[in-house]
Amino acid sequence: MQPLTPRRLAWICGGLAALLLVVVVVSLKLGAVPISVTDLVVNLGRVAIGRSDSLPSDQRLIVFEIRLPRILLGILVGAALSVAGAGFQALLRNPLADPYVLGVSSGAALGAIFSLLVAGQTTAAMPFAAFAGAALTIGAVYLLGRRGGYLDSYTLLLAGIVTASFLSAVIMFLMTTLSGRDLRGMAFWLMGDLSSPIPVDLKWLFLVLALSAGAIYTTAADLNLLLTGEQEAMHLGVDVPRVKLVVYVSASLLTGVAVSVSGAIGYVGLLVPHVMRLLFGTDYRLLIPTAAIGGAIAIVVADTLARTIVAPTELPVGAMTAMAGAPVFIYLLRRRMQ
Repeated sequence: MQPLTPRRLAWICGGLAALLLVVVVVSLKLGAVPISVTDLVVNLGRVAIGRSDSLPSDQRLIVFEIRLPRILLGILVGAALSVAGAGFQALLRNPLADPYVLGVSSGAALGAIFSLLVAGQTTAAMPFAAFAGAALTIGAVYLLGRRGGYLDSYTLLLAGIVTASFLSAVIMFLMTTLSGRDLRGMAFWLMGDLSSPIPVDLKWLFLVLALSAGAIYTTAADLNLLLTGEQEAMHLGVDVPRVKLVVYVSASLLTGVAVSVSGAIGYVGLLVPHVMRLLFGTDYRLLIPTAAIGGAIAIVVADTLARTIVAPTELPVGAMTAMAGAPVFIYLLRRRMQ
């Protein structure tokens, strides 16, 4: 395995960022109303030099008011889920851990259902209610996962599985009380959806992403040691309780934010970290930033396919990640067994 140097880190992340830029441009072009590459480049150039007032009104609406905010939301969600997945896999020392393993998505779904029962189809209320449900679940699992005064990985995993199971049962019960329209909207949300406008400015969500992912990145060197075992890491000077608390809170916060604005998009947080490990190695100092960019690429590609395969009808983006993720997971599983 090649040693990690700032130059290698910059080249790899720069290459992935360039690929993300290409994917974003392609996603801006494609849709129910296709935009030519020439028009797209010209319009992007006008915006870059501050002449957005000269844009045609139809292209301003389609590209900059509909598609671009959705793409930026997809970048946010993909990066958050992938970094959270990488963090949980290290925290629980379980390669099958994903952002939803501790029940955060179930708590968010329960909060969203309560908002439908109380406020009906109120777009502004659902993300806040979903995040509140996720936050309460994070606190409950933390209290249940403590053992001897600090987080125990196995107890935390069991607490998360039990909590998720209980919340799923409550969700199934409450789903039977929803009306036909609310039931369909909730089912679509549970599969993952980026089409609904969110009531929060994206810059604040990206700030949460940067702070939480940055907090996990500060523990990257310790996570490399933690993978060898908690006792070994302690002997090497790692403050294991602090590292586990930072990763748990930060990864849970990333998951809660992502689920509250997009629903439960599966496989991204599970598979993207594994793909990045396969491509670039297991060093968390490289894995965390590459997982963030790789997750963003995965969600933007999946959402573009969801918008265009049966246009003008849209598919849930979670359905696209599930259909693509299952074969990739089987491939990775068979590869590890060889």
